[in-house]
Amino acid sequence: MRYAKMITITILGVFATAPFAAQGQTTKDKIENSMEQMKDKAKSSAEEAKTAISDSWVTSKTKIALFSDERVKGTQVSVDTKNGVVYLRGKVDSDEAKQAATEVTQSIEGARSVKNDLQVVAPTARKVVDANDKDIAKMVESRMTQDTHLKKVDVRADGGVVTLTGEVPSITAAAKASEMARGVPGVKAVKNELTVRQANK
Repeated sequence: MRYAKMITITILGVFATAPFAAQGQTTKDKIENSMEQMKDKAKSSAEEAKTAISDSWVTSKTKIALFSDERVKGTQVSVDTKNGVVYLRGKVDSDEAKQAATEVTQSIEGARSVKNDLQVVAPTARKVVDANDKDIAKMVESRMTQDTHLKKVDVRADGGVVTLTGEVPSITAAAKASEMARGVPGVKAVKNELTVRQANK
């Protein structure tokens, strides 16, 4: 009789501890699953940030390249990048300029594809400005001084081609300098030789 009681207690003991072991296992699994999910979220966030940084870098590099190319005649060009796809909008002088814009953009590192929505507007309606280099340089310098990040940019003009030298805080500021200089009447192209203090790619 005593032997039978011992067997019963032992069996009950096994059944009593089994749910606790299973529960412990389930809690452990939950913690592991939760940690895996957190890792995946962190990885996803890091990839999104990397994409965002890359997109802004591609946009800035594209602007600098477009404004330095004499074939892309047109100052009203806007550039936007989403997941490596570069969108070009605005107005250019000819079909050749539109095609050149596509070629320039395709050569940019990180540009996966180009969506060229540039409109061709003949320059007949535009007033041709025949400004001399001294006046061009003065006008570009005047624009640069309006931006705190671009006040120390040096400007030279030769035959309507503006060269920018000096130091800027970011690639975005360098792109903005090219854009501002190209918007000055009489400027044919902008050579951007600016150095970026901390290169953010």
